[in-house]
Amino acid sequence: MYRVQRLRNAAREGGFIEVNGSAQGSVLWLRKNKPDAGRETYQRMCLDGLTASATVYWTDLPGKINSKTFRGVPALEEWLKATPETCAQR
Repeated sequence: MYRVQRLRNAAREGGFIEVNGSAQGSVLWLRKNKPDAGRETYQRMCLDGLTASATVYWTDLPGKINSKTFRGVPALEEWLKATPETCAQR
């Protein structure tokens, strides 16, 4: 649970805000507080308490959803610091 809290803190520092969670408390959904550059879509993030991971979802082309899963806080923090153009290419 400590790792999930650290992932949550990194997400908040990266500009994500909480949207909702599951009734049992094992999943928390967040979204970026600002839309992606040049688009009207928001990045989403799912924090999973069962796997202690964070998965970020974003679109770089209409109708195409990309995702990346992180199990470590340093990797998530590094990815969040990247520019939107770099994120779209990953």
